Parts: sequence; structure tokens; C-alpha cells
Amino acid sequence: MEASRATSTTAVELGGVRQVVADYVTLTKPKVQLLLLLTTVTTMYVAGDPSVSLVLLTLLGGSLSAGGAAAVNHYWDRDIDAQMPRTATRPVPSGRISPRAALLYGLVLQALSFALLATTVNTLAAFLALSGFLGYVFIYTIWLKRRSPQNIVIGGAAGAVPPLVGWAAVTGGLDPAALYLFAIVFYWTPPHFWALSLLMKKEYERVGVPMMPVVHGEKETRRQIVLYTILLSVLTLLPVVFGFFGWLYGVIALGLGAAFLVLALRLQRRADRASALRTYLFSLAYLAVLFAAMVADARLIS
Repeated sequence: MEASRATSTTAVELGGVRQVVADYVTLTKPKVQLLLLLTTVTTMYVAGDPSVSLVLLTLLGGSLSAGGAAAVNHYWDRDIDAQMPRTATRPVPSGRISPRAALLYGLVLQALSFALLATTVNTLAAFLALSGFLGYVFIYTIWLKRRSPQNIVIGGAAGAVPPLVGWAAVTGGLDPAALYLFAIVFYWTPPHFWALSLLMKKEYERVGVPMMPVVHGEKETRRQIVLYTILLSVLTLLPVVFGFFGWLYGVIALGLGAAFLVLALRLQRRADRASALRTYLFSLAYLAVLFAAMVADARLIS
């Protein structure tokens, strides 16, 4: 009997530890990070021939910074997260992690990121990662998210920083090619996120977050998605025009842009949830394939 109780107690304790670990991992929004880290590592192989250790250290530093920003976002948005079914079970609004612990965790992760990048990569990469953290926390989360339907447009600059970090990690500086990669992610963010916001409109409306569909309506949001998709498609071809990439990237970018535009136009015409979901999911694949095409072009053609 005593052994059985001890075993049961140990199982409960292990379960509790696993839950705590899982909650702290959740605070860093690991699924969101994956695409950001992909743009970092692909940019590094476009910029040069980095060692495996440099790639791993840069990815770890970038992950710590992005995770820290996400944790602070969990802390700040705990009140509205508690009111939405999709987010009510997150660690902070559910009470499993205290707001203070989440905030401290986020700040510690960013501090570790800066220290790691500054000492093992370079200072420029460390400051660029810090700028992404500050942009996401102060410009998007604290300032714009609850005040302006342009929140994701302006605040989206923070999510476009990872390619700059990757470029700086390899070259020690920045040049026009790096800025083009930043711009591509910047202009990709609105159609990507607005497609998702169409699916989440009622939740945002309930908590008073002024996302584009809530403030300007779904029709205008779909029109804006088309507009930004056109701008994005043109922008992705400019690196070919200016000689940064060759024909392989150009062909893939042209095909991806055409497919994205077809989905955006279909979303505008049909105005249904299935089309919004299809556009959102394609946007994820779009960015991943586009940046992979950059590496293929740089390695196989150049």
C-alpha cells in the first residue's frame, strides 16, 4: 500500500513538472517562431557560407529573443486572452503561471539572447534581435494592437527582423539585399494575418481589439489582402531585377505570387471562411518556399 501511494505521488509530481515545462514552452509561442527561424537560417545561407555552430548559435539567440517577446505578450494580453475561447486556456489567463513570472521570464529570455548573440555571434546581430523584441512588445503589443487597425502593418516590422539578424550574423553588416528580405516579410505579414483575422473576427470584436475586419469590415479587409498581395508579388521580383537573385528564384517567386493572388481574388469574390483559411495556410507555405528558393538560387545558380 505504501509503495502504491509513493508511486502515485511520484506520478502526480512528474505530471505537474511536465505541465509547468509545457506552459513555459507555450509562453514562447514555438509554432509562431518556426517560420521566423526559417527566414533566419535561409538568409544566412544566402548571405554566405556560415559554419554549423554559427547557424545554431544565431538560431538559439533569435529563438530566445522571439520567445521573450512572446512571453511578454502573454503577460500584457492576459485580460483579453481570458475572454476568448481560443486563448482562455493559455498559461497566464488560466492561472497556471502568474503574470509576474511570465513577465520576468520574457525579460530574462531577451537578456540571455542579447548576451549570447553579442558574445558568440556579433554585436549588430544582438542589437537587431533586441530591436525586434522591443518592436513587438512596445510598438505592436502595447501601443498599436488595441488602438489601430494598422497594428499588424506597422507592428509587423518586428516580425521582419529575423532576416536582418541572419544576414548580420554572417556578414557583420547589412546591405540592400538584406533590406529587400526584410521588406518581403514586412509586406507578407498583412495579407497573412488579415486572412487569419477574418476567421477570428468575432473574438477580436468581443474584446475590442481593432483588427481590420472589426473596424473597416470584412469586404475592405479582403480588398486590402488583394492589394498587399499584388505589392508583395511585385516586391519579390525586384531582387531579380537588381541582380540579387537569378532565374530560378524568379520563376518560383513568380509562380508563388500568381498562386497567392489567385487565392486572394477568390477570397474577395467568395467571402467565405473556407477561402480565408485556404489563403492563410497558403501564406505560411508561401514564405517558407520563397526563402528556400533564395537558398537554392544562391547555391545552385550563382
